[in-house]
Amino acid sequence: MAKGSTKRDVERRKKSKFKVGVVGATGYTGVELIRLLFLHPDVSLEIITSQSKAGKKISELQPSLEGIFDKELEPMENIKDHELDLVFLALPHRVSMDFVKDHGLDDFRIIDLSGDFRLDSATLYEKWYEKEHVCPEYIEQSAYGMPELNRDTIRNSDLVANPGCYPTSTILALLPLVKGGIIDPKSVIVDSKSGVTGAGASPKTFTHFPNQFGNFFAYGLKHHRHTPEIETILGTVSNDPLQVQFTPHLLPIDRGILTTTYSQPIKAINEELVQDAFLNFYEKEHFVRVIDQPPTIKNVRGSNYCDVYATYDERTGRVITISAIDNLMKGAAGQAVQNMNLMFGLIEKKGLESPPLNP
Repeated sequence: MAKGSTKRDVERRKKSKFKVGVVGATGYTGVELIRLLFLHPDVSLEIITSQSKAGKKISELQPSLEGIFDKELEPMENIKDHELDLVFLALPHRVSMDFVKDHGLDDFRIIDLSGDFRLDSATLYEKWYEKEHVCPEYIEQSAYGMPELNRDTIRNSDLVANPGCYPTSTILALLPLVKGGIIDPKSVIVDSKSGVTGAGASPKTFTHFPNQFGNFFAYGLKHHRHTPEIETILGTVSNDPLQVQFTPHLLPIDRGILTTTYSQPIKAINEELVQDAFLNFYEKEHFVRVIDQPPTIKNVRGSNYCDVYATYDERTGRVITISAIDNLMKGAAGQAVQNMNLMFGLIEKKGLESPPLNP
């Protein structure tokens, strides 16, 4: 892993504010990053970019920012004109790696919100993303950006691969079971349901309002690209190879993910043991709340929290877990800011302490 303890970083930690940029600022994730970074007390948002909308104010495209944040969008190449500490890449899959290849990690650290550096090899990436990886050498230098799993590695990395939204909800719902050796790693079934913002801001037939409203359907059966991410990351804490049956669904809502997992225990367990495993594992975590009833999406909406419920069904002999996150927050921008805080040596929850929206 690349280390962030260089002379450059020591000097930058003396600054009153860290200078950051957002590349690809007009999508759902980019705008969510702007909302969080604009309010962050230790950050100065120096540049936001868009290739197709350069020259326009972000508030022209996102009226919610009118009179609050009216910064002008710049072309990506203007990054070189700014002295930055960190850049967020809110670019599509298969595009972020070109930016990393072109700019490297000497001038600023990077948090990439695409899938280009989440998997552990170029071969696996090329199989699931169907494109040759242009800078495989950076895969080995990247840290998987889930603080609950990789906090120390994230802190010292110059390139962080922010987790996918579905994998975040799934991994957090299974981590205590897999790491604790409680379940059979080949028995896991994952049923996830997401709001349409998870599909991105670009118009698509299946997210078109007449197709989505009042509808509910599964997609990506057997070959969704988040499957290898879930298997790879949980596999790092499993004693045996892990295999997941992952099925995503699209809900007729704007944001949020609800994930249910089913797995078989490999030792004698009961309800109390399962619940204690989660309470003990997440006891000191800022943003994972272990609750005593199945979670709802609305109870985490607009926040960086993940609510997790775990139970054991004695009749079927299965462990059942249910998690809820906001896919644009803990599933994307919120978790990215959490990672940024770690990389800058800040309090991890800085700028992320707003409670969920209700209703």
